Amino acid sequence: MTRIGGEDLHSYARPVEARVTHVALDLAADFEARHLSGTARLTIASEAGASHVVLDTRDLDVLGVSDAAGGALAYALGDPDPILGRALNVQLPAAGGDVIVRYRTDPNAAALQWLSPAQTAGKVHPFLFSQGEAILTRTWIPTQDSPGIRQTYEARVAVPSALSAVMSAEALTPEGVAEGTAEGGHRLFSFRLAQPIPPYLIALAVGDLGFEATGPRSGIYAEPSMLAAAAFEFANLEDMIAAAEALLGPYRWGRYDVLVLPPSFPFGGMENPRLTFATPTVVAGDRSLVSLVAHELAHSWSGNLVTNATWRDFWLNEGVTTYVESRIMEALYGAERAGILRVLAWRELHNEIQRLGGASSRDTVLHIDLEGRDPDDGATLIPYEKGAALFRAVESAVGRPAFDAYLRSYLDRHAFESITTATFLADVRAHLVRGDTALESLLQLEAWIYRPGLPDTAAVPRSAALDRVDAEAAAFAAGAAASTLKTSGWITQEWLHFLGALPAALDAARIADLDRAFGFSDRRNSEVSFAWLRLAVQHRYLPAMPAVERFLNAQGRRRFVRPLYEDLLTTDWGAAEARRIYARARPLYHAVVTSTLDPMLR
Repeated sequence: MTRIGGEDLHSYARPVEARVTHVALDLAADFEARHLSGTARLTIASEAGASHVVLDTRDLDVLGVSDAAGGALAYALGDPDPILGRALNVQLPAAGGDVIVRYRTDPNAAALQWLSPAQTAGKVHPFLFSQGEAILTRTWIPTQDSPGIRQTYEARVAVPSALSAVMSAEALTPEGVAEGTAEGGHRLFSFRLAQPIPPYLIALAVGDLGFEATGPRSGIYAEPSMLAAAAFEFANLEDMIAAAEALLGPYRWGRYDVLVLPPSFPFGGMENPRLTFATPTVVAGDRSLVSLVAHELAHSWSGNLVTNATWRDFWLNEGVTTYVESRIMEALYGAERAGILRVLAWRELHNEIQRLGGASSRDTVLHIDLEGRDPDDGATLIPYEKGAALFRAVESAVGRPAFDAYLRSYLDRHAFESITTATFLADVRAHLVRGDTALESLLQLEAWIYRPGLPDTAAVPRSAALDRVDAEAAAFAAGAAASTLKTSGWITQEWLHFLGALPAALDAARIADLDRAFGFSDRRNSEVSFAWLRLAVQHRYLPAMPAVERFLNAQGRRRFVRPLYEDLLTTDWGAAEARRIYARARPLYHAVVTSTLDPMLR
């Protein structure tokens, strides 16, 4: 991998010489051509004697570069790299001032998902959304695409008159400004974010959107056909914000809204400031999956306010956030439900460690080695769940009051900064350990962060509610009919634990008994369906195959589709089915997902 940048392995930028501090976008969305076109006006802070600024791009059609007065600036694109894209080296204006890049995105820009009407819930209008994490912002904005280079931004976006635009910023024209004729008109939407953020958090969505308030500073955006269900599901947003503030301090971003996206969104959620993007797969109808929004809200502090400086430090974003997610759920729904979620997460963590090659695998290290690799290679459950387990271990060692005080002070000390793992360790030692050698030894911070697997002292979470579920799973394993099991009132997480606790080997008759009793193949709860369908594939329960195909064609969430395809591919009967299903479903999936699945299935 050829690179000319600084400390960030995944950016060409040289911020010590010239650094982007503000991005002003003026773009038009063309749904027929599937591109955004216009300008990015970049404010640059440069050192004395600096003559050039180096930007990150990938598959961008750069049409020209000028200074603020319109004078042409010399520029050159470097050789393409399959992961990093191409460096854009721009001459700085002799008299200072902004740099304006005129450009057009590629129809296949990896950050932009252009959906046909058929791929939306409403089936009438097209839809566009962006997904910049980890290093895809460079495919739609020419800037320094590193989480360590924070930038403020503003934007003016022109969209077809029937559609609305939303961004991860304050909306200055909430209803848009109409221009043009009724047939060929468009609306202009303007936005501004005054707080500096890493560029992966600059986000845009365009579509047929409705809005319903859930409180004075929160609400839900969704396609009209999804709006009522989504607003019901996330009706307690204000309570979540209050619970997070009680733990972490004031919410510093103004509003907190949630946009429920069409089914092809590749992640559960994305923590874009002021506007979390969320998958419709969590709209279960019973508010049982709202921990996802608690997670994205927590990112308003850990991730957005205090950010990993490089993608090797990704665990700092996700470990703190996953820990805080559990605390929010405990505050809102009680210790029992939070305990259930922790046990399930612990099981998923151990499964992930095995999937990655076992406890000695380099990919189970928190401070992961990403030299020569796509940062998405590090987007496993390890930074989330191993990171959260570390913070629970610290809480246990020092006590909750002391840890809460430290966590809040840590976020205040580093607010609107991007930090490394080394900075975090220095902060813990200066403000929590404070020279206590016994505590330093107990915490085993180096082992948690720099060694694979889990330390021997990692505490295993327990849940009395799930112990009762285990008893029912054991009864079924011993021969009890599924219809005789005591499952009344079980929530989603108890069903998930039950399915995970079943024996590794079940014959077809026993699998069919479960399906008859509980209707698993017809479930519409995405989490339960996913767990059941994996079990069905692993046991070659062919009556569930129509449900497998339906599930893989109904949504594009990477956490679901990758394991299901992997399960099919590891059987002696399912590989052909996996490839047939993928050929049909692939146009639904985001580039983040197809880049993972293509090597397996094409």
